Amino acid sequence: MEDQAEKLREIMKRKKENSAAGSASKSNVKAVDKARIITVTSGKGGVGKTNLSVNMALAFARIGKKVIVMDADLGLANVNVMLNMIPKYNLYHVIKKQKTIREILVETEYGISIVAGASGFSQIANMNEEDRKDFIAELDTLSNTDIIIVDTSAGVSSNVLDFIAAADDAVIVTTPEPTAITDAYGIIKIIATEYDSLNMGLKLVVNRARGAAQAKSVADRMINIAGQFLNLKLDYLGFIYDDVSVQNAVLRQKPFMVVDPKCKASICVQHIVERMDRNKPITTGFSGMLKRLFKSSPETGRGA
Repeated sequence: MEDQAEKLREIMKRKKENSAAGSASKSNVKAVDKARIITVTSGKGGVGKTNLSVNMALAFARIGKKVIVMDADLGLANVNVMLNMIPKYNLYHVIKKQKTIREILVETEYGISIVAGASGFSQIANMNEEDRKDFIAELDTLSNTDIIIVDTSAGVSSNVLDFIAAADDAVIVTTPEPTAITDAYGIIKIIATEYDSLNMGLKLVVNRARGAAQAKSVADRMINIAGQFLNLKLDYLGFIYDDVSVQNAVLRQKPFMVVDPKCKASICVQHIVERMDRNKPITTGFSGMLKRLFKSSPETGRGA
């Protein structure tokens, strides 16, 4: 665990340095368009993380953004299932240099694209330096998109933590259920421990809430605890109603924003995305994220 903590601290050190450099030279940042990386994660499964990822992508697309959803769940890949799709290729084929990233990128009928990666990311740790460089260069071809949403697996594996560390925005999803709140706090606590309480740009979404008051109560409690006991800033991004339209859409394997764009859940997601769009971070793009994740340390030779 100490080795992992040291690696993640190094990642965050570089992230902070990159952000400072970007702030000092805003004209250079504006000159190059980079994809905004949004990681969506949760402390436990079953809280609607993948559903939020897909529908957020649609909401971004509706305000004119070019969006890619990348499935980074190593165990249970659900993005394609929710969209009733069976991709023929995934990131494994890119790593093995059998396909390019553009060849595995699948356009959907909803105006967004997806990258299947369930069996791909598990192979990255075994790549040598040359293969990693080739892989990062390949992923850099996605830089002309606006938003890349990374749907992680649930829980606190090192893979999930790495994606949180490297993202421009890290969205943690919970529900008002006590177990979901406890698990969400658990992942926030680990983040605070591993990252020396640096400002991660963590954002909270409360899913399946009965209303705004219940969601705000959950959010306020978590924000106060995170600030008081963990010295970690947590922003409340918004909530999503517990809406029967969502389950109906899941059963039909379609996004609920497509099945019922005017339902309460759809309106909530649209508000969340509009709020995120108004608060744009300085980005380093997808290749920048991968470099932070997998760049070898010259001192140790290990991935930092």
